[in-house]
Parts: sequence; structure tokens; C-alpha cells
Amino acid sequence: MVIARLLTPQDIGVFSVTMVLLTFVATVRDMGAGGYLVQEKELTNDRIRAVWAIQLGLGIGLALLVFAASIPVAIFYNDMRMRDIMFVAAINYAVNPFGSLTYAWQIREMRFDALALVRFSATLTGALVSVYLAWLDFGPISLAFGALASTIVNALMAIYFRPKWFPWLPGLKEIRRVLAYGSQTTGAAMFTTLGGSAAELVLGKMQSMLATGLYSRASGLVAMFDRLVLSGISSVSIAWFAKQSRDHGSIAQPFLKSTSYVTAIGWTFSAALFFLAYPAIRLLYGSQWDGAANTTRLLAIGLAFNMPAAMTSSALTATGAVKQALQATAITTTIAIICTAIGAAFGLTALGIGIVAASAIRTIFWLKITHSEIQFDWREMSKTLRGSAAVGGMAAVGPAVIFSVYGARPANIWLPLALSIPSAFLGFLGAVILCKHPLLEEINSIWFKVKTLYP
Repeated sequence: MVIARLLTPQDIGVFSVTMVLLTFVATVRDMGAGGYLVQEKELTNDRIRAVWAIQLGLGIGLALLVFAASIPVAIFYNDMRMRDIMFVAAINYAVNPFGSLTYAWQIREMRFDALALVRFSATLTGALVSVYLAWLDFGPISLAFGALASTIVNALMAIYFRPKWFPWLPGLKEIRRVLAYGSQTTGAAMFTTLGGSAAELVLGKMQSMLATGLYSRASGLVAMFDRLVLSGISSVSIAWFAKQSRDHGSIAQPFLKSTSYVTAIGWTFSAALFFLAYPAIRLLYGSQWDGAANTTRLLAIGLAFNMPAAMTSSALTATGAVKQALQATAITTTIAIICTAIGAAFGLTALGIGIVAASAIRTIFWLKITHSEIQFDWREMSKTLRGSAAVGGMAAVGPAVIFSVYGARPANIWLPLALSIPSAFLGFLGAVILCKHPLLEEINSIWFKVKTLYP
């Protein structure tokens, strides 16, 4: 919220295009070694050494690669600010391995208390550094220095939480085993990154940095659901699925339960954001970002289509079905690249429509492939989605009515927000109770804890 008022859309566009290019590098920064450590059923000292060797070697190698590529990239986009951002990012890659190993171990052991502390501290530090430097008019490189500060804090805290028996000396004895798993998850990550990055790369070259900045802000607003909800659920679910797979062999029921959670919450978020896109952007980012409102609405529809398959990648990864995950990713990413690239060539609205179409196709493919692996019941899945649709639909009634009264671009943003947010929450809560949605179990658990703390 602060950065959006300190930097211009063009500044954000420059940083976004740079970071999109670097996400291709980020997908191979540990070759899936962290994911291997989470799901490995028989973890030995040699296998931990192999994971550490891959993470450390790739971190140093990628730092050198990013440093070398910085000038050619800046020349291609005709903006030398990209060179400086990549210089800082190169240091980031060299530091990152010192936090990655412990991070993966904490996920495997479901140490979410330590994970929360590390992530909060690192994120807060990065945000403060970025805001301070942007305030001093450093421009888009402020965000790069913030990311570096976050990585340094993450590494320092990870060293503190690192198990005493963890080896510091890398090893090569089991490296083939780790790479056999990691190469396929990395391949899937590369496809995913390519699909998610196509829009900004095409916009940056064929449209303008302004259009790229507006799209970046719209996608960033929609991605709040991923950062605030899915990233936390994924951290828990991968460890949970892996443990269920190790202990019981089947994760069908945990998969359906987690899907019921994310679809109910995700569809509520998508509907609310569709109707509140303009006032939300005005509140969070300011009037200079008004042009991102329509794109935000289209991306919210795309998010809704993605929700039924939100947990599929975690399920396949946790059970070791990385070949199947790669297959699904390759197919859906190819379709997404075609849809988004064509749309981006014609502007932001066409891009949004392309993303909606790609999201619908993606969900169909991922559910089909996940079903072939974990054998969930299609009737149970249908029942799960109907229940979540009822919750999302009832939660959307209030925002929809207020949208029809005040319009898509209300002159006063405060009253629509003040009325829509509580009405959506009450609709959501009422629907969960009325439909006896699985989330009711979590709500009752929270309520019980509150009554215990405050009798």
C-alpha cells in the first residue's frame, strides 16, 4: 500500500519485468531439493548432504549467471535500471541457500510456529527496507534491496533454528536420487513460471511499462489470496499429505477436505474482489492505479476457475507423483501461454479474457490427472464443490447488491466498502453454518479456544 504511493506505475513496471525474468532463474535455484527433503520416506544423513550440495552449488552458480546477464537484459529492454536491480538480485541468490535447507526441514516436521516467526520477521524487514528506500527516492531498486534484506534475515534465523545434527559439509553420494525427483518438479515449476510470466513479458515489449505496471498491480491484488491463504495452506498441506501418504498410503480424504476449505474461502474472495475491485484499488494503492480495476475483475474470475484445482499440485508433489505433475503443468502451461500471449498483444482486457479461459482449462486437466493418482471419489468432489459454491454465492449477495446500487466506479469508496465487507463476512459465516460446510469444524474449534482463553 505504501510502495504503490511512493513509486509510479512505470517504476513498478520496470521492477515487475525484471523479476519476471528472474523467476525463471528462481525455479531452478534448488532443483526441487527442498521438496525432495519434505516427501522422502527414508531420510538419511547422506541425502541431507546431497540436498545441501545442490542448494549451495546452484545458489552460487545462479548468482554469477544473473550478474552476467544483467547488462544484456537492460539493453534489450532499453532501461539500465534493470541492470542495477539484477546486480542486487544476484547477491540474493548467493545468500538464499543458507535458509532453504532449514525451511524445508521445518515444513517436513510441521514446525509451523518456527516457520511463522521466520517468515514474518523476514517479510517485515524487507517491507521496511523497501519503504524506507522508496521514501528516499531510490526508485524501483528499493524493492530489490528489500528482497535482499528479507533473504538475509531469513538465512540468519534459519541458521538459528537449524538442527544441531544437520551436516554443514555438502555431499555427492545421494545426489542422483535427489536430482531424479527434483528435475521433474523443477520442470513443472519452469512451465508454471513461463505460463505466469508470459503476460508481463509480452506487455513489457509490445505494449508499455505502464500497461505492465497496471497488470502487475491487478495481479498483485488478486494474488493476495495466494499470499494470505494458499501459501499458508500449501505449507501445511504438503507436509500433511506427505505424512498421510507415508503412514496410510491414501490422501483422498485429506485432499477433498482441503479442497473444500480453499474453494469456499477462494470463491468468497473472488466474488468480493470482483464487485469491490475499484474501491479496493483506490483504498490500497491510490488513484494512479484506477486503470487496473477492470483487469482485476477479470483476474478475480480467473482465480475462481483455478480454485477447484488449488490443492492438486501439493497432493501430487507430496505423494511423489512428480512425473504426473510435470505432465499436467506442461499441457496447461502451453495453453496458458498461447491464451495470455495473444491477449496481451491486444491489451489488458483481452489479456484478462485469455487468463480466464486458460484457468478453466487448467482446472479440468489438473483434476483429471490428480484423480488418476490418488483416486478421490468424483461424487464426493462434486458434493464438495456444490457446498463451497453455496457458501461463495451467499457471501457474494451483499457485495452484488451494493455494486448494483453504487456502480462500478463509486465516487465515494468508503460506504461501499463499509457495507460490502461485513455483509460478505456474515453471508459467508451464515452459509457455512446453514450448509454445515466442513469449515464449520474449524470455526467451532476456534470458538472453543476463544471461550477457553476468555471464559
